[in-house]
Amino acid sequence: MKPSTFALAVVALLAPSACAAQRPQGPAAHDAPAPPAKAAVVLEEFATGLEFPWGLAFLPDGRALVTERAGRLRFVDPQGKVSAPIGGVPAVFDEGQGGLLGLAIDPDFASNGLIYFAFAEPDPKDARLAGTALARARLDGDRLTDVDILFRQTPKLNSGLHFGGRVVVAKDGTLFLTTGERYRRDRAQELTGHLGKVIRITREGGAPPDNPFVGRNDARPEIWSYGHRNLQGAALHPETGALWTHEHGAQGGDEINIPQAGKNYGWPIITYGIDYSGLPIGEGAAKDGLAQPLYYWNPSIAPSGMAFYDGAAIPQWQGDLLVGSLKFGFVERLDLDGDKVIGSERLFEAEIQDRVRDVVIGPDGWVYVLTDNPDGRILRIRPR
Repeated sequence: MKPSTFALAVVALLAPSACAAQRPQGPAAHDAPAPPAKAAVVLEEFATGLEFPWGLAFLPDGRALVTERAGRLRFVDPQGKVSAPIGGVPAVFDEGQGGLLGLAIDPDFASNGLIYFAFAEPDPKDARLAGTALARARLDGDRLTDVDILFRQTPKLNSGLHFGGRVVVAKDGTLFLTTGERYRRDRAQELTGHLGKVIRITREGGAPPDNPFVGRNDARPEIWSYGHRNLQGAALHPETGALWTHEHGAQGGDEINIPQAGKNYGWPIITYGIDYSGLPIGEGAAKDGLAQPLYYWNPSIAPSGMAFYDGAAIPQWQGDLLVGSLKFGFVERLDLDGDKVIGSERLFEAEIQDRVRDVVIGPDGWVYVLTDNPDGRILRIRPR
């Protein structure tokens, strides 16, 4: 489908939400003020005809790849036309939150044609069991070839919840994968398994020798950080190259972190959220030895997908962090000063009206927004 010839919405000055995100610096959390730098931007429809799309990544030729949770991978051309499914995708566990998830393009794609993707992998001996896996494949025309599973989350469980699933290629060429704790809270603290972790592996699937737990018999060498709940957003800072992530809290307590090697981020011992029953979780919001989030939301926005704005089309947003909301259907722009959030602005809160699953910066500097619905769309934000 060609892009819409009319804008769905135009925003000149966007008012901040009354329920802005919070960060735990200082004696008490406080609302982030509206950022001073705003932009006149347009929201428009770019592509339709997708079913529960999950991940979006651009190829060097200007086309995009999109995953659909049911296990389909499609091209979207620069005019917004969606292709037939690409062949060669392995079988996925398409139940609950499982399915074909995030993807990333190899930095040397122009010469090697490689892509990476995360998916919920079914157990070949018991279809009720599944775990997050990371695959590498070669894109050959309209088909994947040389599919190789680089990582498998252990243990596989009978659960359709909390798979994580974002993939990031680091500047040193290693791969980061985010996983969820599969709704088994205490497993996020266990180093003998991969639940509730940030995983770091080489592009061949091994554990880099500088990973924090290499050489320990009581820990998995692929683990980078632990104590996470369900990490569904990940992006590299364009200047520092550091990995930033966000994860779902329970009822409140969604977090942004900059995961450091070997650090424990606390779930479920500490959290800024509460249980869905209304009861407290763990031991409070802080404890010695457990890392505090950079930023958190109360109440929850159910974040999913995020990107640093590094394009030239909207200069007012340069260096800002854009985060999608599944729960409320907006894109939140976080104004940064180094690693501190100094302002927040909710974009198109009334106009999108769909669950936002991914946020990606296109090669044109426009912001592409994936919506998580049976009639999923790609929207884009561009200068007015």
